[in-house]
Amino acid sequence: MTSLEEFRTHPVIARLMQRLENHKPVEVHEAGVRRAAVALILRLRESTQEPEIFFIQRAHYETDPWSGQIAFPGGREEPGDDSLSSTAIRETFEETGIDIRADGAIIGQLDDLRPLTIRLPAVIVRPFVVLVASRSDPVLSHEVAESFWVPLAALHNESAWRDAIVTAGGNQFTRRAFHHGQFVVWGMTERILSHFLALCK
Repeated sequence: MTSLEEFRTHPVIARLMQRLENHKPVEVHEAGVRRAAVALILRLRESTQEPEIFFIQRAHYETDPWSGQIAFPGGREEPGDDSLSSTAIRETFEETGIDIRADGAIIGQLDDLRPLTIRLPAVIVRPFVVLVASRSDPVLSHEVAESFWVPLAALHNESAWRDAIVTAGGNQFTRRAFHHGQFVVWGMTERILSHFLALCK
């Protein structure tokens, strides 16, 4: 298993860490709006030692506006959280069993963002970039239908980025999306991912 210190010296990760260090994230502070946090989790693929990123597919619930969508682990801030980074760590463990405190480290923060449509609940989401050294398989909660890892190199494949017809709230839309097998990454997750990839270049 690659240690976190070895992980930090990987050329791609070292460059990413430098760019995250130089990036001043935009933080949105808006009274009366719920806050949430997600974790972009990176590890080294065991067979190739190349970085890969973790995604989940949310379970299907009729009352969940993001039901069934591809996402990063995370959720809404709770009263016991002392920071949004704590929210990301807690929610990741609850949803996937990945213990960032024990096996990982937060290396940076991306810009806050919110849904682009008023049909979705008002929430401000703060993304954190995380390294994990653990090779154990995730233990998914009832909130998560599936999980998968995608090599960073695959995310830079332009042919995987194309418009998709997606369904949300009973309506169909055409949106820019990343395609990986049967999974389609769109919406807020695509916006977070695109910002992250811009920093990786």
